[in-house]
Amino acid sequence: MSSNTASSSAAAPGTRSNSKRPKYSKFTQQELPACKPILTPGWVISTFLLVSVIFIPLGVISLFASQDVVEIVDRYDNDCIPPPDRDNKVAFIQGAGDKSCNRRLRVPKRMKQPVYVYYELENFYQNHRRYVKSRSDSQLRSVKDENQTSACKPEDDVGGRPIVPCGLIAWSLFNDTYALSRNNQSLAVNKKGIAWKSDREHKFGKSVFPKNFRSGNLIGGAILDPLIPLSEQEDLIVWMRTAALPTFRKLYGKIESDLEAGETIQVTLREQLQHIQFQWEEEACFVNN
Repeated sequence: MSSNTASSSAAAPGTRSNSKRPKYSKFTQQELPACKPILTPGWVISTFLLVSVIFIPLGVISLFASQDVVEIVDRYDNDCIPPPDRDNKVAFIQGAGDKSCNRRLRVPKRMKQPVYVYYELENFYQNHRRYVKSRSDSQLRSVKDENQTSACKPEDDVGGRPIVPCGLIAWSLFNDTYALSRNNQSLAVNKKGIAWKSDREHKFGKSVFPKNFRSGNLIGGAILDPLIPLSEQEDLIVWMRTAALPTFRKLYGKIESDLEAGETIQVTLREQLQHIQFQWEEEACFVNN
């Protein structure tokens, strides 16, 4: 009887054990060699001293470099509007008549070329969910996708014809213009090379041209040249890279000549930002890095 019990309890040849216990190894049991530093006072002090030796000189260098940056900032959204119309800026800008404005800026220190010209907007929410989604990246890249406008409403088509580029971002393109001069001579602003190279080469097609842009009833921003491909319209490319915060700067162009200390720069600007239906602030910024 006992021999039968012993034989029945023995595992049959070729059968597997039902145990779910994993095969033993140092990896499965988390017994691999590991570094477990003990945070002694000496070790902590040494680490902080090492970090200080590395980063304090870098901070000093950055501080002196930032002090060499010359910046001229001029806010013009109030001063360029006649006092009687300042309570209703939108009505003035959308109304008829000349919107040009002359500003005089004095150069405080010598600014070596290139001098970067930026425009700055406050209270403009490019990060709004519907605004950010209102574009068609495939349409911007390829002619064959010009009908891909499902995400662009209400600026998707005009009379059944697709708008290229479609969407609210392109429609609201910043369109204030700046004409600079000094000593009664024009000061050129180069608007080439202001957009990211990766955007020009990969996100905006060289064979994609504006079509039916600003042809609808809604008044928007700047008008694009239908004879220039999107990859060369760098104002648009810069604007289409939406800002994360409601106050932002975007590159307008570059002055490729030195500005001497004490010089006066005459800026003739035309304020045309007609599509904004709320209060905003605009500034022109000149920065020498």
